[in-house]
Amino acid sequence: MPLILYAGKTNKNAYKTQIAAEYSGVDVKLAENFEMGVTNKTHEFLKMNPIGKVPVLETPEGPVFESNAIARYVTRLKADNPLYGSSLIDYARIEQWMDFAATEIDAGISKWLYPRLGYQLYLPPAEEAAVSALKRALGALNLHLTSNTYLVGHSVTLADIIMTCNLYPGFSHVMTKSFTSEFPHVERYFWTMVNQPNVKKVMGEVKQAESVVPVTKKPSQPTEPAKSKSKDEPKKEVQEKEPAKPKVEPAAEEGEAPKPKPKNPLDLLPPSKMIIDDWKRLYSNTKTNFREVAIKGFWEMYDPEGYSLWFCDYKYNDENTVSFVTLNKVGGFLQRMDLARKYAFGKMLVIGSEPPFKVKGLWLFRGQEIPQFIIDECYDMELYEWTKVDISDEAQKERVSQMIEDHEPFEGDALLDAKCFK
Repeated sequence: MPLILYAGKTNKNAYKTQIAAEYSGVDVKLAENFEMGVTNKTHEFLKMNPIGKVPVLETPEGPVFESNAIARYVTRLKADNPLYGSSLIDYARIEQWMDFAATEIDAGISKWLYPRLGYQLYLPPAEEAAVSALKRALGALNLHLTSNTYLVGHSVTLADIIMTCNLYPGFSHVMTKSFTSEFPHVERYFWTMVNQPNVKKVMGEVKQAESVVPVTKKPSQPTEPAKSKSKDEPKKEVQEKEPAKPKVEPAAEEGEAPKPKPKNPLDLLPPSKMIIDDWKRLYSNTKTNFREVAIKGFWEMYDPEGYSLWFCDYKYNDENTVSFVTLNKVGGFLQRMDLARKYAFGKMLVIGSEPPFKVKGLWLFRGQEIPQFIIDECYDMELYEWTKVDISDEAQKERVSQMIEDHEPFEGDALLDAKCFK
């Protein structure tokens, strides 16, 4: 007798269970004639899940709700299922990536996508925060996938199924090629997964969004023209206005509405004469005579009262024995620094013609200290020694110029690569 899954045919949370069932040889069928917003409001459905969310799995022992719990249940119906790995540490890491897929990937995509679809209030600052958080999560995932085909071990596990299903709405609606190209290993992983036979059987052909889905504007309610009163019409007593009834939203899939982005403390600093975007444009547009144009322009723009310069040196250069791993390490750091893009400019140099490679950087930050929100949110910060630049020291000032310029040799060594954050 098959297990009955209550959900729509294109519900990504239902896909988790259906794909796990395909890998596990478990018979799961979608409930016939299920209609979102109708079926999940019936008395029979609310007895299975009192808050009316989908999916729900009907089993001989009773209903199970929450999509990851359902996928776990189906997976465990098969003894020694390889979807759960072959050891206790495999099991722990599978659970780890399932939690990451829910709290970091799914949360970020949902807070970007759902307001655009009209399911939640659309607030541009909230979207900016959601996209920034999602980029940090994708950066971490991309770094892991640099040297891993799958999340755990050398074959598909339940973690891969959950991660793929949570990535699916992003790739389909908001994460265009120009967005995902920053995360090439995530791209490779996603397209590998959606083309697995058991996954493709459930999802069908997956196509990447060519543009970000536009914001859905709800139609305004028509207003009735005011009726003219006759002079003879008796004056009615003014009644107290009845409180508006709360609007009932359609039952949503798993997820929460984003909160408005709080004001950044750096926005409350006194205005600076340095406009960081002007510097970034000058840097990007200078193709010749870089020292005479861009470097000279930087020092003319630089405001030591509104901004500060910092050198950073990686603490564990002895570990940098493989060039591409070192470059990916720096690339991941820059991706996670995306939250500071409005307030910072940076250059990261990978130095040396042979291992171990040295990683050194220069950063321009708004304010006189490294912003606390960057220290709190970007775990890479603690991997570096940070030294504030004293621009009254001509040697330090020249070092700043050379780092911006990608001067080679730098401090006697060749440059393997130079990366810019702007």
